[in-house]
Amino acid sequence: MRAALTALTAAATLVACSEPGVAPAPGHAGDGSGRSAAPREERGVPILGYEIVAEYPHDPRAYTQGLLVVDGVMYESTGQRGESGVRIVDLATGEVLKNRPISPQLFGEGLASVGGLLIQLTWTSGQALVFQRKGLVPAGYTYRYEGEGWGLTATEDELVMSDGSDELRFLDPKGMKEKRRVRVTAGGVPVDQLNELEFIDGEIWANVWKSDRIARIDPTTGDVVAWVDFSGLLGRRRVRSPLEDVLNGIAHDAGSGKIYVTGKRWPALFEVRVVE
Repeated sequence: MRAALTALTAAATLVACSEPGVAPAPGHAGDGSGRSAAPREERGVPILGYEIVAEYPHDPRAYTQGLLVVDGVMYESTGQRGESGVRIVDLATGEVLKNRPISPQLFGEGLASVGGLLIQLTWTSGQALVFQRKGLVPAGYTYRYEGEGWGLTATEDELVMSDGSDELRFLDPKGMKEKRRVRVTAGGVPVDQLNELEFIDGEIWANVWKSDRIARIDPTTGDVVAWVDFSGLLGRRRVRSPLEDVLNGIAHDAGSGKIYVTGKRWPALFEVRVVE
C-alpha cells in the first residue's frame, strides 16, 4: 500500500506473511467460478468463503484506499502522492462522476462518512481532510491525529481508525479525539497490517494489507470472530503490480445490505455474499 515500500520483493512478502499477525492465505483459491472454498477454521477462528453476486467495472488507475456507500451512492478515496483524491463513482458503470484531487504532497488514505461530511485520512501528515458529501466541497477545516493514518470507518457514534499496527483507535467523530484502543487478535495471535475498514452489522471488517483475507472483528474485545477468504476473486485477470495492487476496499450499503469489495488498481468491483 505504501509508496515507500514498493521495492519489496516477492521473497520479502513471503517472509512477512510468516510473521505473527500476518495471516497466510489458506491455499484454497477461487477457480473463477464465482465461489471460493476455504478450510473450516484456523486456531479456532472460522474461515468463510464467498460467492460473487455481481461484477462491475472499476477504474484500474484508482489506488483504492477507502470505499463506502451512503444512500446508494459510492464514494472512494485514492492514494499515492500526486494521484490522491476523493471521488463519487457510478457503481454500475465505474464512471467517476466527480473527483476532488487533494494536495500532491498528501497521500490519501481511509474514508468515512459522518452526517453530511466525508473524512479522509492521509498517510503520514497526521491530517484528516473534511469534505461536504454533496459535491465533495472542502469543509474549510481539517482534523489532526498522531501517527499514521490507514483505514477509517464510522460506527453509530464513533470513528474507528487503523494505523497499520494490531490496534484499532476509537475516536470522537467531532475533532477525532482518541477515546480508546483495542488490540486485534485471532486465536490469541496479534493481527497487524490492518488497513481499510468498514462497519457491518456491529462488526469491524478490516483488510489485512497484502493478504486475501478480511478480518471480521468484535469492536469491544478486538477478537477476530471470523476470516473471509477472498483468494481467487479476480480469477485469471492480472494486475500491473501484484505486490502492490492487492485486495483493498470494503463497502456496505446499509439500505440494501449489499457488500462490495475491490482492490488497488483492480479493473473490477464485486458484490459478494459470504458463505460457510
